[in-house]
Amino acid sequence: MYVAVNSAEVKSSAGFFGNTIATLALGDTVTVIRDDGKWMEVRTANAQSGWIAATSLTSKRIIGDVRSASASEIALAGKGFSPEVEAEYRANGLDYSAVDAMENLSVPKNDLLKFITDGRLSRGE
Repeated sequence: MYVAVNSAEVKSSAGFFGNTIATLALGDTVTVIRDDGKWMEVRTANAQSGWIAATSLTSKRIIGDVRSASASEIALAGKGFSPEVEAEYRANGLDYSAVDAMENLSVPKNDLLKFITDGRLSRGE
């Protein structure tokens, strides 16, 4: 399978809070060892084994030099927009800067785990 997101973490265990053992880029190839529903156990091209979120993978081969695309072009594609479509929306007064800002927000995993634990929430894994 192929990595279908800009960056995908390979984890030591199936779950968001597993330790990151490798980071893969868009288009990288993995071999699936086991499919566990939300997580897949994979072997990377450099023979590391671990778990990756199933939503980060696709069976469709990524063609072309995906690494030459800009981050904004990849984000637009993820929204289903081309630069021309976004320009048309902007010309009609729609502004997606708030969406872009939210997509760039990040909470450290330790802070998130503390929030979940302190609030007695289910980890959902």
